[in-house]
Amino acid sequence: MKLLFVADPLESFKIYKDTTFAMMREAQKRGHTLSVCEPKDIMWQRGAPVTAYVRDITLTGQTPQWFTALQQAPNERAAALKDFDAVVMRKDPPFDSEYFYATHLLEQAEREGARVFNKPRALRDHPEKLAILEWPQFIGPTLVTRDAQDIRRFHAEHQDIILKPLDGMGGTGIFRVKEDGLNLGAIIETLNKEGAETVMVQAFLPAIAQGDKRVLVIGGQPVPYGLARIPQGGEVRGNLAAGGKGVAQPLTARDREIAEAIGPVLAARGLLLIGLDVIGEHLTEINVTSPTCFQEIFDQTGFDVAAMFVQALEAAQV
Repeated sequence: MKLLFVADPLESFKIYKDTTFAMMREAQKRGHTLSVCEPKDIMWQRGAPVTAYVRDITLTGQTPQWFTALQQAPNERAAALKDFDAVVMRKDPPFDSEYFYATHLLEQAEREGARVFNKPRALRDHPEKLAILEWPQFIGPTLVTRDAQDIRRFHAEHQDIILKPLDGMGGTGIFRVKEDGLNLGAIIETLNKEGAETVMVQAFLPAIAQGDKRVLVIGGQPVPYGLARIPQGGEVRGNLAAGGKGVAQPLTARDREIAEAIGPVLAARGLLLIGLDVIGEHLTEINVTSPTCFQEIFDQTGFDVAAMFVQALEAAQV
């Protein structure tokens, strides 16, 4: 297959842990060809298909120069997205206006015959914080509002709460407010910007001490191991980007129950790869843009998540 990865700049990759790199390495091992671009490289003009300036790369298996590219100039080769066997959208959040516009260009490419994973419309339809609302049976006490009084009422009811912005990633902008309500007003003002922006509020889950588990689902099937991201040094956040420690573990019965309920539904909507965040018994987020943790799971368990993903990508071409 000819694969196009839409991603962040290759020069920014930390290949020892980067999931997109793991996908590329497995794809090349299976004989597929690799091309890459960034969202800013994608364009459309009337009378022509959606096109991107791409680099055709080969992985070297070495560091620090881990890839070679046939093209040196950023606009040396333009290629229609429909001419690739699969386009893999792996741009990291934030899901900002530019990301939103990129999904529309990718959707136009689909109309022209491109096959895009994850499906652009599904990326738009499943914001990572709000997607959990479809499955209330799996989530803990949760409030979505922009009203300060709603948040104060929720705090009075649950005493110990987590507040977070809807557009955060990697644990950014997350606050915990305990029973004393210390700084609750200031935190509300910071997050909801005096009622201008919507906030998610959740009851604090003590099981975070055992980790915020990432449960990966590929083609509707759960990966048998998850990665528990355990907060360190008094932090409330388990995110690896916030200093959490990643510990691979077999899925619990509850992890599998959640994954087997949600995975096939979202796969049918065009989400080939999702990452469920589970704390204790409760689902907290559904990651659809660029779920990670492939390499951490492989390094600790030997289970090749990247192979499972590329196999699913190959099967999707049939």
